[in-house]
Amino acid sequence: MAARQVADSAVKLADKVGRWTITTVEEVGNGGFLIAESLYWLFMGRRLKQPVRLGAIVIQMMEVGIKAVPIIAMLGGTIGAMLAIQSIYMLRIFGAESQVTYGVAFSVVREFAPLITGILIAGRSGSALAARLGTMKISQEIDALKVMGINPVRFLVVPSLVAMVVMVPALTLFNMFVGLTCAGLYINADLGISMAAYFDQTIDILSLDDLLHGVGKSVLFALLVGIIGVINGASVTGGAEGVGKVTTRSVVQSISAIIVADMLFAFMATR
Repeated sequence: MAARQVADSAVKLADKVGRWTITTVEEVGNGGFLIAESLYWLFMGRRLKQPVRLGAIVIQMMEVGIKAVPIIAMLGGTIGAMLAIQSIYMLRIFGAESQVTYGVAFSVVREFAPLITGILIAGRSGSALAARLGTMKISQEIDALKVMGINPVRFLVVPSLVAMVVMVPALTLFNMFVGLTCAGLYINADLGISMAAYFDQTIDILSLDDLLHGVGKSVLFALLVGIIGVINGASVTGGAEGVGKVTTRSVVQSISAIIVADMLFAFMATR
């Protein structure tokens, strides 16, 4: 009897793992197809007399970027000051607190600015995208677009993806500036290093490769958030409860993908 229960449990576990693997592979394939189709409509839409509307892109850029500036500024400044506080505390043990600029500059530009920006956009814009598409699917608005001869990817997806790819790197650069400035203000108050000397040292420490490292990751994060939001929104089933589930799933998957991609990107870039 016990052996049979163990066998049944093993079969159920194998079934769950198999279903999860198939679902994951299917979603990855859908993501790749979505990128290809979006690029097709972005570059070929005008030739087919179905261009991607500039007004729709601008509206999405406002939603994704401009309206996120206050929260990006607040968290970017807070994290920059926190890094300065912790770095000074640790370096003071070795009597090397004057070298705090090295740790702060590299941490903000290469890691924290793109990572925090990506997570914020995932929670703010990625979830909104999934909820919007999910609601439109349930209310059959997407089917109505198809009936009218309007491709949903061109009309709904491409403007959001373009807006994210443009605005997330811009927000990341803004996050870098705010984080470094707030860190410099604390360093100035604690160690007496002037802001001019702090920024001169920061410019000497950082290179173009460091800046491109952070901005490059932000582009990758933008694509991940946009694709995951679209796939989850398009796969909604049920009513309002289904929209809530795919919205939550979108945020969890986006943040998980960002963190894993950040680790892999950092590993490959430092080899």
